[in-house]
Amino acid sequence: MTASGRVADATGNFVDRLAPLWTRPYLRLARLDRPIGSWLLLIPCWWSAGLAAIAAHRPWPDPWHVALFFVGAFAMRGAGCTWNDLVDRDLDGKVERTRSRPIPSGQVTAKKAFAFLVLQALIGLLVLLQFNAFTIVTGLASLGIVAIYPFLKRVTYWPQIGLGLAFSWGALMGWPAVFARLDAPALLLYAGSICWVIAYDTIYAHQDREDDALIGIKSTALLFGERTRPMLSVFFAAAVVLIGLAGWSAGAGIWFAAGLVAFALHLAWQVKTLDIRDAALCLRLFKSNRDAGLILFAGMILDAMARALA
Repeated sequence: MTASGRVADATGNFVDRLAPLWTRPYLRLARLDRPIGSWLLLIPCWWSAGLAAIAAHRPWPDPWHVALFFVGAFAMRGAGCTWNDLVDRDLDGKVERTRSRPIPSGQVTAKKAFAFLVLQALIGLLVLLQFNAFTIVTGLASLGIVAIYPFLKRVTYWPQIGLGLAFSWGALMGWPAVFARLDAPALLLYAGSICWVIAYDTIYAHQDREDDALIGIKSTALLFGERTRPMLSVFFAAAVVLIGLAGWSAGAGIWFAAGLVAFALHLAWQVKTLDIRDAALCLRLFKSNRDAGLILFAGMILDAMARALA
């Protein structure tokens, strides 16, 4: 643990500067000192809402849905991280980057962390109950994947698939929030988002690959090794193709295509720039996926507006 109690890979954030001292360990458990994961959980929700707006000939995604997804993503990412830290508290203490997390460093007890987990889950449930019945059931169906994910890295070199299934679930939420059903565009978007998550989390996992190898944690970073660049190219390309098919099947037009091209160029830049031996660069490239996702979402909004005005 750092002298201030700050988590090792979080610097210069509002939690460390402004939050009351007693709240800081809990905000760190929820990763509010590192909100990039919440953004990456949120973006597939917004993509799905954007595609639904295009298909429904609405000028923009429902603002109420957009706001609910924002709150829900931050609450459920916090709950998921708290669950992950409870499950991994012994492993986290053996990894340089994670040993300063609140539970292994002794800032929060397991019992208090579990109570905080319940509180965050209740907030997420309150958000979910604002949607129609089909969307509520769809959201609840994700809980099994979230519960299993922390255990995958103990048994398979593909835990990133589990993360992809969980972090992409929002792609299945925005569409039924409008249509009260799941159709091909949402399913294709979900598949594309899974490929995107597998790739960007492989980049992230390269920060820990040496410690992971020592303590027996598995990841695609260890599996791919020096073949990481070509494997990232495969998954990023699959993401672009599948998301493109999702847009085409939803009736998207030129602005969506422009956003998709910009998204693809951003992913290509990540592959070209990557150096798996540079942990700081891996973290920076991983974080840049928020910008890539928002670029695509902007293209969806512009496409929805253009179709509504046509």
